[in-house]
Amino acid sequence: MARSNRPRGRKAQQPADDDEAVDLNHLLAGWRRSEVRRDGLWHVQPVPAKQAVKTYLCPGCTQGILPGTAHIVTWRGDGVLGDDADLANRRHWHTHCWKIK
Repeated sequence: MARSNRPRGRKAQQPADDDEAVDLNHLLAGWRRSEVRRDGLWHVQPVPAKQAVKTYLCPGCTQGILPGTAHIVTWRGDGVLGDDADLANRRHWHTHCWKIK
């Protein structure tokens, strides 16, 4: 009889829903990056056009960012009031406006 190389007695492990959520959050966090500018450390996260569902005011050009427009969100990475305050003060920028800031 031929020998089988298949492991016996083990069940294939299916990833749990929690594991999938953690993997997705890790993947999404991978898009976020940190940039050092003259005024300090900033976290920058792109927002794809599909996820842009509201109108925002760009602080760089004071023009509106319309729904369906890809843009970026920025917040301080070195604020003295803590991470919660920095996240509450995040701003949506046109990608071009952020680059020329």
